[in-house]
Amino acid sequence: MPRRIRHRYSAKRADKYVLYQKAVQSPEADIALIRRIYRRERGRDPRHLREDFCGTALISSHWVRRHRENTAEGFDLDPEPLAWGLAHNCAELDLARLTLHERDVRAPGRRRPDVRIAFNFSYWVFRERSTLLAYFQTARRSLAKDGLFLIDLYGGLDAPAELEERRRCGGFTYVWDQHRYWPGTAEYTCFIRFEFPDGSELEAFRYDWRLWTLCELRDLLVEAGFSKVERFFEGSGEQGEGDGIFRRGTRGENCAGWLAYLAAWP
Repeated sequence: MPRRIRHRYSAKRADKYVLYQKAVQSPEADIALIRRIYRRERGRDPRHLREDFCGTALISSHWVRRHRENTAEGFDLDPEPLAWGLAHNCAELDLARLTLHERDVRAPGRRRPDVRIAFNFSYWVFRERSTLLAYFQTARRSLAKDGLFLIDLYGGLDAPAELEERRRCGGFTYVWDQHRYWPGTAEYTCFIRFEFPDGSELEAFRYDWRLWTLCELRDLLVEAGFSKVERFFEGSGEQGEGDGIFRRGTRGENCAGWLAYLAAWP
């Protein structure tokens, strides 16, 4: 009788936060980019990070581990990922250097950050122009005098398309589902699912966003009072895929999908 193969992952046994961190997040690459952008402009390393929409606080926890002088604050309204992050990402950290707030990202922090970030397109939850502008204004006012506000975004010909993208992640398949897009309002509903070798499936996350364009975001940052806003586009590899290297000042490529960052200085 042949041996039964037990798969490591299945919908019943899966932890959606573990899978999300494995499939989506790259904290060391994020921190390297933050440090490179900040050092080029200010000539020193940033020390205090504020992570808006922090979820499980993976970036914040890596930030604190990186240097003994580093401190961080994370903000998120959802208590579940915050509790998970405290238990799994922050359990061995000095919590005097890392504070997680179950609060709106527009709330004040304990101190002015050198760097404030809103990654994974999370700020797209602000679907009205006036609301996003107010958030950007709050972010600018919160920064240290020589601080940096950094956001990521994506776009391209496929960005508004209703499609699914699949990527194998070693034991499971990550599915990004751009489920609905309404061009009259730019409302955008997306899902993240995980599929497993045993045929089971976990619908893990839903996002009700607005699909903001780079030029809209840049104009809003300038209107919010930032004195300089820089673009960082990801380059292309030999096969046309992203190479993970973000270069300053380029105008980007009119391709199916691109990633970029906007760095805003007060």
